[in-house]
Amino acid sequence: MQALYSWQLTGAHPKDILAEFRDDEEHAKADAEYFRELLIGVTGDREALDARMEPYLGRPLDQLDPIEHALLWLGQWELAERMEVPYRVVINEAVDLAKRYGAEQSHRYINGVLDRLSADLRGPERSAPR
Repeated sequence: MQALYSWQLTGAHPKDILAEFRDDEEHAKADAEYFRELLIGVTGDREALDARMEPYLGRPLDQLDPIEHALLWLGQWELAERMEVPYRVVINEAVDLAKRYGAEQSHRYINGVLDRLSADLRGPERSAPR
């Protein structure tokens, strides 16, 4: 989320952002390949991601807070590209990040948008018996 936030605000090339985060102590704890795939995937497919989520936003795309936007890209990318991660885990992690870094009620908004997106992107998984 922080890398996507940085990308939005600085417009830096994703490879420069990767290099910056590679030197960060916190990044050492992360899965470097997953991080790279996510950042390159989101930044390379931003327009398609925005187009897919726009019908679920309930407001114009340009009114999204940068943290909300980053979390929605992150969650949507994981829902579409990482089928091995259960949809509930994707949504819960995005909600937790929104609670930590977002505006006061942004976690509810993130939850609602990703829940609706997951119905489209993970329909069979959502309808499978527990």
